[in-house]
Amino acid sequence: MRGRWADALWLLAVGVASSVWCVTAAAQLGATFDEPLYVKAGLASWRTGSNKLLMRAGTMPLPIDVQTLPAYLWEQHRGREFDPVLELHTVLPVCRVTNLVFWWLALAYSMRLGRAFGGAWGGRIAVTLVGCDPNFLGHAALATTDTALLALMLVLVYHAHYCCTPDARWTRRVLAPGLLYGLAITAKASAMVFGAQALFVLGLWNLARVGALTPPGGGSAWRRATHFWHTTYQFRKDFVATAFVGFVFVFAYCGSDWGTEPTFIKWASGLPEGRLKDVMGPVSQNLKIFTNAGEALLHQIKHNIRGHGTYLLGAWHPRATPAYFPVALSMKVPVPALVLLLAALVTHPRRLLLPTAGVALVLLAFTPNCRVQIGIRFVFVLMALTYITVAAAIARGWAERRAGTRIVPRPLVVASLAALVGTAAWVWPHGLSYFNQLWGGTPAGDALLHDSNYDWGQGLPELRRWNAEHNNNEPLGLWYFGTDPDTIYPPVVWLHLSHIPLTESDDVLTHCPTKYLAVSVAILSNNPAPTPAHKARLEWIKSQTPVARTTHFFIYRVRE
Repeated sequence: MRGRWADALWLLAVGVASSVWCVTAAAQLGATFDEPLYVKAGLASWRTGSNKLLMRAGTMPLPIDVQTLPAYLWEQHRGREFDPVLELHTVLPVCRVTNLVFWWLALAYSMRLGRAFGGAWGGRIAVTLVGCDPNFLGHAALATTDTALLALMLVLVYHAHYCCTPDARWTRRVLAPGLLYGLAITAKASAMVFGAQALFVLGLWNLARVGALTPPGGGSAWRRATHFWHTTYQFRKDFVATAFVGFVFVFAYCGSDWGTEPTFIKWASGLPEGRLKDVMGPVSQNLKIFTNAGEALLHQIKHNIRGHGTYLLGAWHPRATPAYFPVALSMKVPVPALVLLLAALVTHPRRLLLPTAGVALVLLAFTPNCRVQIGIRFVFVLMALTYITVAAAIARGWAERRAGTRIVPRPLVVASLAALVGTAAWVWPHGLSYFNQLWGGTPAGDALLHDSNYDWGQGLPELRRWNAEHNNNEPLGLWYFGTDPDTIYPPVVWLHLSHIPLTESDDVLTHCPTKYLAVSVAILSNNPAPTPAHKARLEWIKSQTPVARTTHFFIYRVRE
């Protein structure tokens, strides 16, 4: 009982401290690229019951529904709807605070998983590693979907480990994991793949644990293969049934507007004359099942298949590169966490053989297939499961210590966790832009990775503070990549230099009426240029020397 109280107090300390970090950091950051759409779509969904805006964007609705519910109740109480553009900065803090529901869920299940495999200290070390990682903190401070996915995937892994056993009842073996799988997908479409991988690994792990994968007495390779095929028959049936339950849940939760799809009708009407057009024409005009979850899931599948170029190590790659996520992890994982991982590998390699490690390794092996390489946030589940595995291995080493047994020294663990806490405090409020010291720290990040790894459009409040201190709040020219509506308010003057027709190669002075021009880091790393005007003006900017910078903007003096 004393151990349980100690765990509760430990969780409470990490949760409160990290929540304070998130709330105070959120107050320093502008809207990121995705947040204005999420707030607008979430309020529209509560008002109309339609998820059309989110489905068309390929975004699953659960996190947005949770985050915008307090804002919707607020506007119902005051009797007037919020304008999602003009009043975004009134609504957004409420949505960001509400996202901490998922953050606390992620912390609780990090501790539960660590405790399940490493005892009390496994849970305590695990929740500290997860709760003090600057990358997790940076996203927990936002009203986006990545923290919700992390939380619900940890819930799925924990319960699937205990439910997916061969002797369990159908409700525990199929129904419960299926509902949790569907719940994870409603947080983010990528759980469709991540969750299936986790269920597959955990199911095989439980079969292996009871010795069901190998025939009694061994035998030839053919006998082993035949035994494996027959033994896993029920597992394969359960796996398909679990996925079916999950997708039924997803489609039921996302609902439908019960209307036709204009693009489907247009496609059918454009078919050449013949039997196919005769069939598909009436079908497209009478199939009233849209908008539904299938649109969002299909959108994300097509997005990943198409992929796009990526920015890595200061260079633009026209196609996704398999090295992206391993290299990005080496940059973004804090040094104290890397120290503990290496220490566990040296001293406890066999104790790392846990179900969480199996899921993490499968997720790591899958990363070359992730062709949307715009942020370390896509491998948050992999990171958290690795932290939990390391924590459990260290704690198991302490618990099983015998003469001659190597363990990770307690002083090293204490020093590493203290250093991790110090890292989180040091990087505040820029957890989103964190890079470890092995790669030069946060100031070097703009030349290493792009998008949500560094500049996601959140830097306008800091730029305004610079302008007040160094430019007397005079008008400030802005070349910016993002969606923060704060750009419409003076003294900022958004110049749209990427799209104004080009007159000459150095026409920046013509279009910039202010003394200073602030150019966001995302603009400088946006290569290839989206327009000829962007390319020409970017070349001119790069020939100039900035006179100052904030975290996310370089500032140039363009006239006396």
